[in-house]
Amino acid sequence: MSVETLREKIREIPDFPKPGILFYDITTLLKDPAAYREAIQLMVDPYRGAQIDLVVGMESRGFIFSAPMAIELGAGLVPVRKLGKLPAETLSVEYALEYGSNTLEIHRDAIQPGQKVLVVDDLLATGGTVKGTIELIERLKGEIVGLAFLVELDFLHGRDRLGGHRVTSVIRY
Repeated sequence: MSVETLREKIREIPDFPKPGILFYDITTLLKDPAAYREAIQLMVDPYRGAQIDLVVGMESRGFIFSAPMAIELGAGLVPVRKLGKLPAETLSVEYALEYGSNTLEIHRDAIQPGQKVLVVDDLLATGGTVKGTIELIERLKGEIVGLAFLVELDFLHGRDRLGGHRVTSVIRY
């Protein structure tokens, strides 16, 4: 299956969640088993052999990709959640979205110093969510191997805000 075929599976919804935002709805890709499987493989491929210890998935759509990628890479899975969702002691960071702000948390014991980490989310827009996640991982002294996304919105230049980390994306708009 080609990247273009995957792109065609993503539904575009104008003015969601607010006027002026074009939302890329991946649920139409996810319901197609072959497309979902191919998306996972294409997201994992650049990191095969990288000896990744942990895959960090960002709430909430990042979980859809990070869990199967962790299995595929033989790595553990660490969720980064929104404020108040994790039960043990956490670190938190506030970050900016393209249409607001939010707070992310990670368990204080989720990452040990020096562990190799792959960060996964469905979409890279302005980079605010992943930048916040990077800050949490760095505070725990994890080593970020890469940042993997299904979709990247090039026109928002999120990649430029990520401090030179390796960024891979399957579909770019």
